[in-house]
Amino acid sequence: MSGPRAATEPAAGGRSEHRYRGERFGLPETGVGSIPSTARRAVAMLIDCLLSGLITGLFTMPDLPRNWSILTWFVIGVVAVSFFGFTPGMYAMGVRVARIDGSAMVGVPRAVLRTFLSGLIIPAVVWDYDYRGLHDRLVGTVVVRMR
Repeated sequence: MSGPRAATEPAAGGRSEHRYRGERFGLPETGVGSIPSTARRAVAMLIDCLLSGLITGLFTMPDLPRNWSILTWFVIGVVAVSFFGFTPGMYAMGVRVARIDGSAMVGVPRAVLRTFLSGLIIPAVVWDYDYRGLHDRLVGTVVVRMR
């Protein structure tokens, strides 16, 4: 019976199906186009959250930003990922969102669903061997390195 570790442990017989993360999608093992670390992705998310708080603060001062920063984060995420494939935080950390099917743009519907699910936290922190969260799996995307 498999459990949570089944995604990271070798398959039956002692051999892993894939030698490295992203291999099953034809991604390189290292460098541009490879799967970034979770630390890189987490710092990108932190940068986006701080940026949205600062932007919201410009419009809501002297009151505290409250929950309006969540809306700002959502809009930044949807617009940036839809058309550019990365948010400001992702750009700073050298990562971007790519479609598994090879299309150039993520597109608005996928970006809206992906960003909404990221905001719920749980889909973004439950990932598979390739570090694809449930939100990425649902919309057919993967996060890759830009540099």
